[in-house]
Amino acid sequence: MISLRCGTLGTSTGYCYTDSQRRKQSQFYRAFQRRATTTPTVVKNCIAGKTRSAGNGKMTSKGADAAELVDPTSAVGGGVRDLYGEDRATEDQNVTPWTVSVASGYNLLRDPHHNKGLAFTEKERDAHYLRGLLPPAVVTQELQERKIMHNLRGYNLPLHRYMAMMDLQENNERLFYKLLIDNVEELLPVVYTPTVGEACQKYGSIFRQPQGLYISLKDKGKILEVLRNWPERSIQVIVVTDGERILGLGDLGCQGMGIPVGKLALYTALGGIRPSACLPVTIDVGTNNETLLNDEFYIGLRQRRATGQEYSELLHEFMCAVKQNYGEKVLVQFEDFANHNAFDLLAKYSKTHLVFNDDIQGTASVVLAGLIASLKLVEGTLAEHTFLFLGAGEAGTGIAELIALEISKQTNAPIEECRKKIWLVDSKGLIVSSRKESLQHFKQPWAHEHEPVRTLLDAVQAIKPTVLIGTSGVGQTFTKEVIESMASFNKRPIILSLSNPTSHSECTAEEAYTYSEGRAIFASGSPFDPVEYGEKVFVPGQSNNAYIFPGFGLGLVISGAIRVHDDMLLAASEALAEQVTEEYYEKGLIYPPFTNIRKISAQIAAKVAAKAYELGLASRLPRPDDLVKYAESCMYTPVYRGYR
Repeated sequence: MISLRCGTLGTSTGYCYTDSQRRKQSQFYRAFQRRATTTPTVVKNCIAGKTRSAGNGKMTSKGADAAELVDPTSAVGGGVRDLYGEDRATEDQNVTPWTVSVASGYNLLRDPHHNKGLAFTEKERDAHYLRGLLPPAVVTQELQERKIMHNLRGYNLPLHRYMAMMDLQENNERLFYKLLIDNVEELLPVVYTPTVGEACQKYGSIFRQPQGLYISLKDKGKILEVLRNWPERSIQVIVVTDGERILGLGDLGCQGMGIPVGKLALYTALGGIRPSACLPVTIDVGTNNETLLNDEFYIGLRQRRATGQEYSELLHEFMCAVKQNYGEKVLVQFEDFANHNAFDLLAKYSKTHLVFNDDIQGTASVVLAGLIASLKLVEGTLAEHTFLFLGAGEAGTGIAELIALEISKQTNAPIEECRKKIWLVDSKGLIVSSRKESLQHFKQPWAHEHEPVRTLLDAVQAIKPTVLIGTSGVGQTFTKEVIESMASFNKRPIILSLSNPTSHSECTAEEAYTYSEGRAIFASGSPFDPVEYGEKVFVPGQSNNAYIFPGFGLGLVISGAIRVHDDMLLAASEALAEQVTEEYYEKGLIYPPFTNIRKISAQIAAKVAAKAYELGLASRLPRPDDLVKYAESCMYTPVYRGYR
């Protein structure tokens, strides 16, 4: 008989374990997590701290044949059985609330995967030893949702709402996602930008318990072992940061963990990726932020950032360990790395791993979608427009390259020729050929023939762009003079102020509409309230990466893609642009509302998956006949499940 404390390893009521027994338990625990192959029927006796198997009296630690793990009705997890009952395809099936053993009693109420709070039925309370541990009332998930939304709206500070949402995620996972899905427009700014920026700045002070994996220089040589400490084995999406360039806030070191946690919450809520298949990772190589180094509450390494070979070796060990532990098809999303590392990492690993950089590729895809949609409101094709960027970092050059690729695709012109329609301004002025020798490698393709121009206003007046895009991370740089100049030679100037958080936006929605006399087509990275100008109310669009990356990731997962290709990004942009209807155009919107985001994500996923099959990069065979329906059936659903 195997005796385990429910949900934990160590001492259980009535038992005192030797070191040898503890090692055996640890081996059993790892085997269970890796293979998820116990006998199907289990009798619970958690009051005494025991777990017995039924039937043949044995609990296996040997792996079953790999084919037994394949679940034909649910393949979003890479064809792995839906152990937690997370997918829509299995929504009508009862599940067993597994941890190491069947979760029961007090431990069940402390397990965020399975906890339902007061929504446990009378039958479930009897079956899982919950009598007396809960008040007698039985409520619905909908009533729980209304109560928590009422409480959240009572907080005055966004950071307090963020903390309340994170506490809910750690206590009742399904209710957290139900809340986020049903109230996405209200809660998206709470769990992600702009509030997540403040949360990262204060992460050391508000830290309660780990929500992801922390890998530091101390773990060099044993990263694979660290990855195996994570309790879930069927990981499909990893979001990783080194915290050096968090939003527009700079180096926040280890406290950048809020970004991977927030991104993966959106992968689940907006894209339907299972929570159990998501892994947030922060790689701590130190920080150059003196304020954090001197902060007694800072949670990371207290040293200057590692660079060069030491940095590269740690990242390489991480990437190799990820592939070894999770396989070829795990998506690794690089998030908020500084420019000098972001481009190198993407270039280095895009040929050997399934990697994606949201700052470079995700931002580019969502902006391109907005530009494609805006063509319905202005004259001409994409190739007939002239683009001017303020900011030549990851986002700026990534967007510029994808625009050039789309123009090349539409016109069959060489990519080098298409780049000549796109101009970039950095901190030293317009990027021109006379500066080419001193430019970083990722800026060099954008150095065109032109006399030097120092300021943005002078560049606008010299280039006369039809589209002005801000990715500088510096607030209030689209001045009144710049916007008025854009409006002087464009009937409908397109102005995209993309920097986050709100305080770093190049201009506000009100400034864009007012200085252009209501003629601007405007979108921003962070949300702005509707603006009344003249007799019309303008609803500013939000060029938020959350439109793209959740559906993009879902498309990669359901197709079993092994690499990311630029054509997949173009397909995602076109799919998003197709979701903008005449109703939205009448309001001046170039993006659809977030209320329909899961349907939008399914459409994007289908187009991305179709492109993966077309390019021969998909491994999930045979290809489903209806990719949209397939994507929808694979999506995570937060509705409470009945327990056996």
